[in-house]
Amino acid sequence: MNSFLGDLIRVLLSNIIIILFGLLTSIITARWIGPEGNGVIAGLAIYPSLFMTIGSLGIRQSTTYFLGKGIYPEDKIKTAITQIWFVTTVISMIICYFLMTYFSKSGFNHIWVLLSLAPIPFTLFVTYNSGIFLGKNDIKTFNKVNWIPPLIILALTLILVVVFKADVSGALIAGIGGPLFMALLMLFKNDFLKSFNLNVDLKIIKSMLSLGLVYAFSLLIINLNYKADYILLDKLSSSYELGIYSKGSAITQYLWQIPMVLSTIVFARSASSKNDKEFSYKVAQLLRLSFILIGIASLILFLLSKFIIVGMYGKEFESSTVVLNYLLPGVIILTIFKVMNMDLAGKGKPYVVIKAMIPSLIINVILNVLFIPKYGAAGSALCSTISYGFAGISFLYYYSKEVDIPISEIVKFRKTDFNPIFNVINKIKKGS
Repeated sequence: MNSFLGDLIRVLLSNIIIILFGLLTSIITARWIGPEGNGVIAGLAIYPSLFMTIGSLGIRQSTTYFLGKGIYPEDKIKTAITQIWFVTTVISMIICYFLMTYFSKSGFNHIWVLLSLAPIPFTLFVTYNSGIFLGKNDIKTFNKVNWIPPLIILALTLILVVVFKADVSGALIAGIGGPLFMALLMLFKNDFLKSFNLNVDLKIIKSMLSLGLVYAFSLLIINLNYKADYILLDKLSSSYELGIYSKGSAITQYLWQIPMVLSTIVFARSASSKNDKEFSYKVAQLLRLSFILIGIASLILFLLSKFIIVGMYGKEFESSTVVLNYLLPGVIILTIFKVMNMDLAGKGKPYVVIKAMIPSLIINVILNVLFIPKYGAAGSALCSTISYGFAGISFLYYYSKEVDIPISEIVKFRKTDFNPIFNVINKIKKGS
């Protein structure tokens, strides 16, 4: 448990840094570009972010699983990754260009489209190869992969948007810098360059794709749940409403960093765990702790929402307050999924998520189509909360069946639940 706590502290610090850099970037784009410009950026980002879920083919997750279980050697996995990456990058760029050009309101501006597409190859390369570090439980290196790109994006946003006043184009160019730098660093610093060769091992590629495609499909359904509101706002409303929604929704993404701190470690350790059921009991404990932390943070956000939104983004984004408040209940309930899904994914069972997320996605789309034309961003936020609530509760049921632990055992609080927190506090005290 001590090594788990050590990883937890490292990931926590890394995520705090990521949140800080992300918030500062978000504040800059809000104050220098405004609601409509932010709506344009959000609209352009929808399809690359969605299609990178498909294009990633679940390779990071399957890499973590195969390396964590010791099924294939690292050098052969790396070679297979680079070969898959080359093919998927080309396909992803072509299909994504088509989607953005014909389905996004901002697709008429081909320069913006190309700038939005440019991060795809670098992001895919980083995503694929970061599974190596998770499979080896190298959380320290995995953290660097996560926080360095946001730092570079923040620095470039300051230079291009604030200093040179490059507006939407500047923000899009800044988004390229982080993934590009990390991809080059991985290429030359971690021996990935040696993995580029023509020795194709079809057995490994087939194994990674067969498991990875299940991960990819489940991740696609998950991300469609998160992005359906963006897509439908882009089609059924205005860039202004999408900009308002994007900033209110962005705050909730930072809330989810709390369970994501846990889920990163859960996934890595679940992939290499020798006693699956015992580990699932630990995950249930982490879920109960996450509920408390997310609940407290959500209450504070709700009480201070107007002050936080206007203070960070300016008076123009005051309407984002309603979006944030409507999303908070759904965010709390979906914490169930955020924590526990990584346990099943680490066990090689990503298909379970599909049972909960497809009905939730259908609910989300139907409600958004009905609510957006009349209520705009606020209506979309309410629809998302309803679908998130359904997804979280139904996933708890399926998880309970899969790991053979009663729901009452999963959700019942115990005094021992707080031992990890006390251990962290004691560790900090000893260190000081």
